[in-house]
Amino acid sequence: MRILFVASEGLPFSKTGGLADVVEALPKALVQLGHEVAVVLPRYRGTKASTIVLPSLTISLGGKLRFPAIADGTEIAGVRYFFVEDPAYFDRPQLYGEGGRDYPDNPERFSELSRAAIEVAKHVWPADLIHCHDWQAALVPVLLRTQYAEDPVVGNLPAVLTIHNMGYHGLFASEVLARAGIPAEIFHPAGIEFFGKVNFLKGGLVYSDYLTTVSRKYAQEIQTAEYGHGLDGLVRSRADRLVGILNGVDYSAWSPENDAFIAAKYSAENMAGKQVCKLDLLQEFGLPPENRKRPLVGIVSRFADQKGFDLIAEKANEIMKEDVALVALGTGEPRYEELFRKLAVRFPERVAVRIAYDNAVAHKIEAGADMFLMPSRYEPSGLNQMYSLRYGTVPIVRATGGLDDTIEPFDLQHGAGTGFKFTAYSGEAMLQSIREALHHFAHERVWRRIQLNGMAKDFSWQASAAEYGKLYEAARALRGSGQAGRNQISVATSN
Repeated sequence: MRILFVASEGLPFSKTGGLADVVEALPKALVQLGHEVAVVLPRYRGTKASTIVLPSLTISLGGKLRFPAIADGTEIAGVRYFFVEDPAYFDRPQLYGEGGRDYPDNPERFSELSRAAIEVAKHVWPADLIHCHDWQAALVPVLLRTQYAEDPVVGNLPAVLTIHNMGYHGLFASEVLARAGIPAEIFHPAGIEFFGKVNFLKGGLVYSDYLTTVSRKYAQEIQTAEYGHGLDGLVRSRADRLVGILNGVDYSAWSPENDAFIAAKYSAENMAGKQVCKLDLLQEFGLPPENRKRPLVGIVSRFADQKGFDLIAEKANEIMKEDVALVALGTGEPRYEELFRKLAVRFPERVAVRIAYDNAVAHKIEAGADMFLMPSRYEPSGLNQMYSLRYGTVPIVRATGGLDDTIEPFDLQHGAGTGFKFTAYSGEAMLQSIREALHHFAHERVWRRIQLNGMAKDFSWQASAAEYGKLYEAARALRGSGQAGRNQISVATSN
């Protein structure tokens, strides 16, 4: 099958979060299963492209015409890449905004991305199905079922939408309808309207043939008021077309046996290199080597409430009363960046922070830390907890979304389990799990058992890619023969 991915970011070209990892890894896994896959991304600043395959598309946005080009990027691991080239829209310092504020023309930017992707499927790379990701690409199914509905080439193309984070809707004032060229006739409660505003994600939820989320637990959670962000009723109404497929891990990039970024290679059979990585991590963050005997907690994250940083702020003093060292990497809300800066000043021998995103340092943290903290309020899939397992870095997580699906609480009596997990969203519950982990860390044989349990887990993309393949077939059958699609999807969800 020929599958066209449409997304606002994707490695190795652009990244702000886990979406980019998925848009890199899933296409590669699908190619290994025999599919043909291409990816359409914006051509952001610094993205290199070889040739122009379409010098000028005519895109109508609210009565204004734009003329983006389609650049042919490259082929990586059998995956073809195309870029929407419009410097005024995409050649900017950041992907979505600057200084904590979104770019005001994001509706137009990502409307253009969606329209250009459909044109790629029509004129450049004929596709059997379009797989869209998050609100930035959610207009693709909307446009296919409205403005392109009578198009003989793409009007009946199946569309699948993956929700990587239900908390981000692409919500804008109603005047965006005209600016972004969205058909006015779908601005109603059963369409793209959301309490008088335009909701890109809602449009995708309504008009896609199938919906996926990035873990089975999250597919259940977004049907509740707590996690549905106002769209839970709509999601429940489409529950027969909703599938949870856990994100996978690209072990060619994230594995201590072959990681190019870490100080020493190691494996479950020979863990000696992990201590070398711990010393290297302490040196990277300027912490004294005496911390090698202390439990070292790592954090790699966006600093935000969603990620549980309000709990960390609440219990920071109690955490630091324990004999523990802490390294954190990330950016986000200024109050949490300041929290870690102040902790580093108060505890310069035990706490260090780097306000940045640095892929190489992220690898060093996964390899060098003893524990990895992810106390998320919600976490659709999460990747770092799965990375941590492979590196023998024991996760401490909240039981939500993909964290709940992938981490098994340690059971001392049976020697089973891969980490530590708490259910209540409270600082006290988090602190209790941290203390439980610290207690077991003091017993070397017990700790090694937990590490080896985690390192034995396999969350590679092959199984998940096979589930997506079945879903794509169901979507094609739905476009071709109605009920057949629903009958087939039971196969995809029963494995």
